[in-house]
Amino acid sequence: MAPSFAVHARRGAAALATAAVLGAAAAPAAFADGSPSPAAPGLYGTKDPKFDGVFRQSLVLVAQGTTGLPDEAAVNWLADQQCSDGGFAGYRADTGKACDPKAGEFTDATSAAVQGLAAAGGRSAAVQKGLDWLKGHQNEDGGWGMTPGAASDANSTSIAIGAFAAARQDPAKAVAKSGKSPYDALLSFQLGCDKKEDERGAFAYMPQKGELQANDLASAAAALAALGKGFGAGAPKQGDKPVKPLECTGDENAKPQDAEAAADAVAGYLAKKLDADGGQLKSSMPGAPEGPDFGATADAVIALAAGGHREAAGKPLAWLESKDSKTAEWAKGDPGRLAKLILAAHTAGADPRAFGGTDLVRQLADTAPKPQATATPQAKEEKKDGGSDSSRWWVLGAAFVASVGVGILLSGRMKKKQ
Repeated sequence: MAPSFAVHARRGAAALATAAVLGAAAAPAAFADGSPSPAAPGLYGTKDPKFDGVFRQSLVLVAQGTTGLPDEAAVNWLADQQCSDGGFAGYRADTGKACDPKAGEFTDATSAAVQGLAAAGGRSAAVQKGLDWLKGHQNEDGGWGMTPGAASDANSTSIAIGAFAAARQDPAKAVAKSGKSPYDALLSFQLGCDKKEDERGAFAYMPQKGELQANDLASAAAALAALGKGFGAGAPKQGDKPVKPLECTGDENAKPQDAEAAADAVAGYLAKKLDADGGQLKSSMPGAPEGPDFGATADAVIALAAGGHREAAGKPLAWLESKDSKTAEWAKGDPGRLAKLILAAHTAGADPRAFGGTDLVRQLADTAPKPQATATPQAKEEKKDGGSDSSRWWVLGAAFVASVGVGILLSGRMKKKQ
């Protein structure tokens, strides 16, 4: 009896990954003499991956986890990007070169990669190694900065919380040596009743001259983290939870005291802000052109839907799906952006294959790297003779793998860091 297609597909994928790492024209011995070890094929998208390669690949794997089996070549690519200490850089062109633990590794990239590998499954060792790296670089306040040793900020702390959640570990138990949890740090960035009414419940990225300033990117990220969820959050199956603003009752010092209350308060802020701007969040990145922030709006949809606020999530989702928003143009050809929209649709209960008339799943698949097949004389002879069963199954397996096969915040933040 011929072996199953799935078995040979996996064997074919493994063989493809091995061949990709070694290179079609390079013998294994070539890497023993100090030659570079280029990153294996499998990265989605054609744009320069210098700043966001790991981040966008991670989003792709999380999105694929909601629509079907992730592309094994893509999983291998991301796993190969991991540094020996468990952390991740934004992108490693030469995976044979050691990472710089003091300057080359990023919290955001590591947290995103953990979520991507957890969604793909079968990479528990790499996932745990990434979580150990996060624990090893946790600040005393319980949070994380963009780089090891940097002051904690809402976004990096939120993504790290999502990493523990994606690995099915309680983020609240990931305490620093001081005894502080990630939520102790996260809630310190939330604006309370001493702020303007339309800012209450929002999150700041981090204090600016000792003051907290409302930031929509930070608010959307923190809204999801306060729920104890990551990028692949699913919405509650039933019911709709109304949003409500932070209750102050005359107490100027009042603010949410726990994660659940924080999530409710920031959901109220986001819903109100989205309504005021016609279902969209405007760009809040310094130096960015005025206009809609599609990525932040998608993040808000995910957070609101994950919190059970179906009606509130439906309004920005409808805006993203509308032709007038030009969201489809913004996302076309960009795997990270397409993945965000797929996750927004999935969490809010929409069909990512019919998103405002666009099949996001197909468009994401179209950004996969194109396989480069080379026929050896032996392969040509086998084809001429009909080939053996094993060779035909290998080819089918390879074909199967190939067929399966932001403004992102990290990119902008890394560029500013360089």
